[in-house]
Amino acid sequence: MTLGMSVGLRRTAWMMAGEVTGVAIVSTLSGIGVASLMLRYPRVFTVFTLLGGLYMGWLGLQMWRSRGSMAIHAEALAGTLAVSRRSLVTQGFVTAIANPKGWAFFMALLPPFLLTGGHLLNAHFAVILLVIVLCELLCMTLYAVGGKALGKVLRHRGNVAIINRVAGTLMIAVGLWLILQGR
Repeated sequence: MTLGMSVGLRRTAWMMAGEVTGVAIVSTLSGIGVASLMLRYPRVFTVFTLLGGLYMGWLGLQMWRSRGSMAIHAEALAGTLAVSRRSLVTQGFVTAIANPKGWAFFMALLPPFLLTGGHLLNAHFAVILLVIVLCELLCMTLYAVGGKALGKVLRHRGNVAIINRVAGTLMIAVGLWLILQGR
């Protein structure tokens, strides 16, 4: 959102390219690793799914407890930030690759969709990966487009708190779903 406010949608697209590439890599590596683990040690997978669900629930609770503040710098709101394309791509890629929540999310979410007919990675996984990448791209585009309009709304602490609570509730719901799936 901040990039949408500061550099516009066209320049933010460079960050999106890096982010989507990183998410595709994280999804694929998570899928390969977890699917291999599932085939060899099904009980480990069950424990891992339960831990993933607890972690998602914990993240949701942290969002609920947050104070509702957001750092929006004056330069960002004024649209005066100058950032190179390469820097934007790198920023997006590193953000996706270095995000432990992304790894945990994909490691917990992907396994039920990976194994069909005893095959590790197949066309089914390719479709799931495509859906993940398209959803990521759509969400980032909406963030960038809405960044300008939301800048005014997000300056108010209470509004950020509401957004955090909605997102936190959704994360708790995903965590509960994972825990119930792991049983």
